[in-house]
Amino acid sequence: MTAILAEPLSEVVAAAEKLLARRTGAAVRLVDPVDLGGSGRTIVLRVRVAENPFSLPRTLVLKQVRESSRTVADPRRIEFDGVDSNSVDVAFLREAVSYQFATALATENRPGAELLAYDFEARLLVLGDLGDSAPFATLLKNADPDTVTNSLMAMAQALGRMHAATVGREEDFTALLRRAEVAHCGDVVAEQAAASLETVPALLAEQLGVEVTPAVLEVAARAGKLFSGGRFRAFSPSDLCPDNIIVNDEGVRFLDYEWGGFRDATLDLAYALVSFPACLCSIDLSYERARAMTEAWRAEVVGMWPALADDDFLTERVLDAQLVWVWLSTFLFLPEDYTRIAAVRGHQLSAPRAEALQARWGSLATFAEQSGHEAVAEHATQVLARLRERMR
Repeated sequence: MTAILAEPLSEVVAAAEKLLARRTGAAVRLVDPVDLGGSGRTIVLRVRVAENPFSLPRTLVLKQVRESSRTVADPRRIEFDGVDSNSVDVAFLREAVSYQFATALATENRPGAELLAYDFEARLLVLGDLGDSAPFATLLKNADPDTVTNSLMAMAQALGRMHAATVGREEDFTALLRRAEVAHCGDVVAEQAAASLETVPALLAEQLGVEVTPAVLEVAARAGKLFSGGRFRAFSPSDLCPDNIIVNDEGVRFLDYEWGGFRDATLDLAYALVSFPACLCSIDLSYERARAMTEAWRAEVVGMWPALADDDFLTERVLDAQLVWVWLSTFLFLPEDYTRIAAVRGHQLSAPRAEALQARWGSLATFAEQSGHEAVAEHATQVLARLRERMR
């Protein structure tokens, strides 16, 4: 551990000791901090509990936001109207609320770590340690294609279990948002999706010479409604990048709930099917893999939503969701905005921007063609051809 890092880490440990002492009414000593790596604006540590008066777990994970997450350079962050820039970070508050909500679920239904304590003012979370685990991104780099497919299916099943466990609980989540005084703040992911729906037709025309047909615009308008209403709403961590997914003895677990909230559950499935569009992942997602993931997810949720047993109905909703995500990815990464692009963190599955965009449009074209949705298939095929021409 370098001297540069030692002081911030010790400050996080001291803040956690103070928080836990208030919570338990006795001194708590945390030792042996291990930096688990944050996003640059956060510090995430694993610590051992040396003095444990009230049966705390032997190890804990501490997460502290060190500065505001509302920065222009990060394409996934948007300033919220009506929120003072000096106020407690909105993303942190939403994550704390999301962990509160998830921790209240039955243990077997929790999608990730248990929240043990939090401090809004210090922007600090104390979480249960999920123990030894494998990063999901590492599993997806396996040379055995069957292993990769099985990992993707397991992730889709875990999403489905989370969705099934949280159906009908949106009022509980909203009540927690009100208590944290962030219920009035918009859903950043939904806002960016809405921005992409408004912007991408003109962007495609200007940058690629592609005109979006009325039939595709109709699909896009329908897809935009998946964020705001409907009968298939469930909790989502929202930022489902492979860096935020691990696999341990209990199965697939989801991390990072900064933009957690309720939305149409098919959006989460489609997010994976188009290679996680808010980052520059590139995964080989053939049509066969996409169908296998869809079936794995459906098996977990069809008991709650019997209408999804209809293949045509489910396929249309999943295709709608894929379109909005591919448009969002295009909105983020097609313009020659190098400040925005440079802000996207790299990880094991990162690919050059042009390659990632082509892969997403290619997946959309294949899924639409194989599903018999000609308008979307033609649209995606045309965009993909123009993207390839730009690479020459």
